[in-house]
Amino acid sequence: MPSLFDIPTPPPLAERRRPRRLQDYAGQTHLLGESGVLSRYLAAGRLPSLILWGPPGVGKTTLALLLAEELKRPFTMLSAISAGVKDVREVIERARKQSGTVLFIDEIHRFSKAQQDALLGAVEQGVVTLIGATTENPSFEVIPALLSRCQVYTLEALPADTLRDIVRRALAEDELLRVIPVDVVEDHALLALSGGDARKLLGLLELVVQSTPPDPATGRVRLSDEAVQRTAQRPLARYDKGGEMHYDVISAFIKSIRGSDPNAALYYLAVMLEGGEDIKFIARRLLILSSEDIGNANPNALLLAQSCFQACTVIGLPESDLVLSQTVIYLATSPKSNAAYTAIRAAQAQVRAQGVHPVPVPLRNAPTKLLQELGYGQAYQYSHNGVGNFESQEFMPDALSGTRFYEPGDNAAEIKIRERLREWWQEKYGY
Repeated sequence: MPSLFDIPTPPPLAERRRPRRLQDYAGQTHLLGESGVLSRYLAAGRLPSLILWGPPGVGKTTLALLLAEELKRPFTMLSAISAGVKDVREVIERARKQSGTVLFIDEIHRFSKAQQDALLGAVEQGVVTLIGATTENPSFEVIPALLSRCQVYTLEALPADTLRDIVRRALAEDELLRVIPVDVVEDHALLALSGGDARKLLGLLELVVQSTPPDPATGRVRLSDEAVQRTAQRPLARYDKGGEMHYDVISAFIKSIRGSDPNAALYYLAVMLEGGEDIKFIARRLLILSSEDIGNANPNALLLAQSCFQACTVIGLPESDLVLSQTVIYLATSPKSNAAYTAIRAAQAQVRAQGVHPVPVPLRNAPTKLLQELGYGQAYQYSHNGVGNFESQEFMPDALSGTRFYEPGDNAAEIKIRERLREWWQEKYGY
């Protein structure tokens, strides 16, 4: 009698259902629809180097495979977790002998600067067509030189209709599931717990179908919210990080901190953490808020928010929830000021409305003899030579003399700033 260990284990449902043809690929119609940019590339028979940015389980790896297959291009795959510079160079050397090679690097954000540098020449020369996949913002995680040589395309979390179609087709077409009679009574929990991730969706679907006993009366498996939650051993968190609620919750989160309510802010933080929100996304929003809504009312807010972002990057979950909690409480209970925000917006509006005025001659750089003879920089007064390291002189272009962009906020720190500006500039700016 054969041992259970001798029975071959079939691959997971998500792998069995991986599309083999581009027409079977689910979602991302903004890229692959009739007028989608990737469809246009394929129609022209060409493929540039790409960075595919999107959440887990939305088809980045599969799309890379299918793009290479569609154009009959050689395909090589590396994982940034295990590959090093040596592996990259070996692939590039092989690609020099095999024209048109597509090099797919999964989780390219995990590549070090040295590893990314090793790709530059081959990508620029067209030795390889690079397709990188990342769940992190490429602007932060991919070096600028490599990013400038690639087109960045965003893949979106799969919508409910697409997920339902994936479930329907899996139950009807998969060689193992189609022999099990299943009635989909409810699918809210299945879709919500998947979070727009097709791989997670199919893994949970297979687990539920195989672990739920058939109804004694009908002999059919009833797929319900209760069955899904019982199998997943996880209560349903009504938060869709890829949908409308994602934007509603982050909006309420920011407004609660701006409104100095730490309790509400902590609630929305908990909703996002339980819903699987990207902690770097949360930390980046706190960084923005620390300048936009607190600014110089408490300059330490930006320092703490920056430390929070770095800690979340280094530590990850679950421990980063403590760092986020501390930062949220600090920012919510801090004095508030939007003066820095309104000041730069006013200055930008001025530039857009009137263009760029000439820089006053005393402030101009004078690197040549001719410019020195024209008086560039000559009337400039070195501020540190003045009493209290201040010299009263004109820094604004003539047309804007006396224009005030910065209005200090009504808080202890900026009241002191206003007093200092009034002492320095007297009546010039009306402080």
